[in-house]
Amino acid sequence: MATLTAPAAGSAAVPLPVPVPPPEPPPARPGLGRLGPNWYAAVMGTAIVATGAAALPVGLPGRTGFAAAVWLAAAAALAAVAAARVVQLVRHPGTFRAQLLDQPATAVFQGCPPMALLAVGHATLVAGAPVVGGRAAVAADLALWCAGALYAVAVAAGIPYLMITRHRLPVRAADPTWLLPAVAPLVAASAGSALVPHLARPWRPVLLYTGCGLLGAGLLGVGLLLPVVFAGLLQGRLPVVLTPSLFLVLGPLGQSATAAGGLADAAGAAAPALAGPGRALSVLYGVAVLGFALLWLCPAAAANLRALRAGMPFAMTWWAFTFPVGTLVTGFAALARHTGFGGFGGLSAGLYALLLGAWAVAATRTVAGLPVMWRAAAARAAAARNP
Repeated sequence: MATLTAPAAGSAAVPLPVPVPPPEPPPARPGLGRLGPNWYAAVMGTAIVATGAAALPVGLPGRTGFAAAVWLAAAAALAAVAAARVVQLVRHPGTFRAQLLDQPATAVFQGCPPMALLAVGHATLVAGAPVVGGRAAVAADLALWCAGALYAVAVAAGIPYLMITRHRLPVRAADPTWLLPAVAPLVAASAGSALVPHLARPWRPVLLYTGCGLLGAGLLGVGLLLPVVFAGLLQGRLPVVLTPSLFLVLGPLGQSATAAGGLADAAGAAAPALAGPGRALSVLYGVAVLGFALLWLCPAAAANLRALRAGMPFAMTWWAFTFPVGTLVTGFAALARHTGFGGFGGLSAGLYALLLGAWAVAATRTVAGLPVMWRAAAARAAAARNP
């Protein structure tokens, strides 16, 4: 710090401090401090379009090429969002802790990153193999599944713990986003089942029973949370911007039916004695659960149409229209595969058309809104530097 010397009568000179302005902080990249885990929903919603195309029980021209192209887009989106989050951790080290501990509404979206890893990994196996080759697709899927499954278990256990011990949220604050951490193990079970036939024989039962355990863990978690979510919807008032989250209720329903069907198929390669009973159980479970999913689709769609007429603005919550609907596509495709009933195939194809429309709107609006969001974030960063 620079000093000036002021003379004093009959005394030695006394140094007086002169304040020196601090150096200007380096400009931070706008927006990275505000980037949340909800951005992984765009990755999930894109990957399920590729997975759904590969799972469709009806033949469509160009389906393989389209699925591969969408898989590439999902993989690129995952790389971009993951890289941005890494930069965020480096430049804004307190953001992750704040989002996890001090922002309950954001903490539940920590269920999205593991599901994005799992969704892209599964899409690599079923849609990306023609591009990268079968062996590379299996290796990539296995790596992403291991990371995503461990992440999913940590989130499914850790977020409820924080909600109980730190967040202390009232029931009337519950909304469908609370389901996201519990759905992650279901996605891991479904994606893992497709890997079973590609592993060495000693490892197949390990992955099969791990998938069954993940399915059970996810179902119990969702079973505990669903009544709380419904109570919150009845007692509270869902903000208009969160109206698309009503579609999130479809996620655990469709994903559990998909996982049950996939594990039944995997049993044929890992535990043949369980294949027949597993297939019968998956059909009974899938028909019942997907029946309720179609029932819930009606009020969820009606509420969103009402909100749109009232001027609901676009937000990242619109990606809730994609992945949950995609799980219904794969769930009905599993039923069609196991029963041979054409009605299930027709439902799968019809829901896939709905998924395509929702994905096209969400993706287009997101890409179009990126420059606006970047300029707004840059303006906020400039205002923070020059109050």
